[in-house]
Amino acid sequence: MAEIERYDISEEWAHSGIIKAGDFCFLSYCVGNIGGTIEEQINGAFDHMEERLAMVGLTLESVVQMDCLFRDVWNIPVMEKIIKERFNGKYPVRKSIQTEFAHVGGKDGLMFQADAVAYCGK
Repeated sequence: MAEIERYDISEEWAHSGIIKAGDFCFLSYCVGNIGGTIEEQINGAFDHMEERLAMVGLTLESVVQMDCLFRDVWNIPVMEKIIKERFNGKYPVRKSIQTEFAHVGGKDGLMFQADAVAYCGK
């Protein structure tokens, strides 16, 4: 059986930011620039995702699936523009969900979060 490797571990949250299991890596709670504009938060989340992927030698182009959570789902076109700029045509499958975040800052705080699965096999 292949080993499961955990990275970016938070004891406070009882959370692993990235887990490598077999040929896949699972990333959760990618956020950044909380309190900024939606563009800043989406870019911040993808920056955070890139940092985690780099821990296992991967890039955004390795991402095969994303769950994108929005405070306002009508910001999907903003995310699509940023994906076109950052994923070099290697677009993952994705779904977008609107939610109320339970996060410091309330409605003016967290507006975007991404969770992802990346392929890390040969």
